[in-house]
Amino acid sequence: MDVPRLREISLGFPGAFEDFPFGPELSVFKVRAAVSGGVRHEAKMFALSAMDPGNWSVSLKCEPALAEQLRAAHPEITGAWHLNKRHWNGVRLDGGLPDDMIRDMVEDSYDLVVASLSRRQREQLGWAGLL
Repeated sequence: MDVPRLREISLGFPGAFEDFPFGPELSVFKVRAAVSGGVRHEAKMFALSAMDPGNWSVSLKCEPALAEQLRAAHPEITGAWHLNKRHWNGVRLDGGLPDDMIRDMVEDSYDLVVASLSRRQREQLGWAGLL
């Protein structure tokens, strides 16, 4: 997986956008739904990456039990650095994992974050829910 593909996947979800709250070298992908009257709610992060091909990785939200299983099965997946390791995985993107698996993990992260939004926000995003 390369930088443009990760960016394309992450920005392909409804309400997703890229932000740089920690400086230009760290991409933070967030989701936010508009509310009536033009007011916007706080955005919530679902992916974080330095976008550095020399140290290519992404941090993604994950259900705790699944996070443990993924870490046990794949050396490329560890607890995310500087994030709650119970809920966030750090995923090395050095070619050791299939792109489809990475795409699924990004989507799962997005779904977990959107599931925490209000019903109205989820409806505005057109989110169908976790299956």
